[in-house]
Amino acid sequence: MRSLPAAIVDSAVVVLFVLIGRSSHGEDHALIDVAATLWPFAAGLALGWLVTRAWRLPVAPLRTGLGVWAITVAAGMALRALSGGGIAVTFIAVASLFLGTGLIGWRVVAALVLSRRTTAPSPR
Repeated sequence: MRSLPAAIVDSAVVVLFVLIGRSSHGEDHALIDVAATLWPFAAGLALGWLVTRAWRLPVAPLRTGLGVWAITVAAGMALRALSGGGIAVTFIAVASLFLGTGLIGWRVVAALVLSRRTTAPSPR
């Protein structure tokens, strides 16, 4: 059951990336415009989950997070380019850094919290 919250957090990271990016460029937040920017990265995220089988170890930073991140960025950029969107080098760098921090970072924090729970001594 941990895979549903993980999928929600991953999706929130991608949505946040799109909303912050659109805001930083003064672009409209109309639903259709946000969806047009979001769909390549959402599709990349879904592909990342399928390829890595993220539902098996959703919180694993390296085994799952690294793969989900790499596939989300690569597929998102490819789909964006194929659909006529821009993929400047700086955009690729910013997307990679933001999505890497988000998709891997929350897993690092969660893994640390979970490991402390399992190794904490039980009260007597």
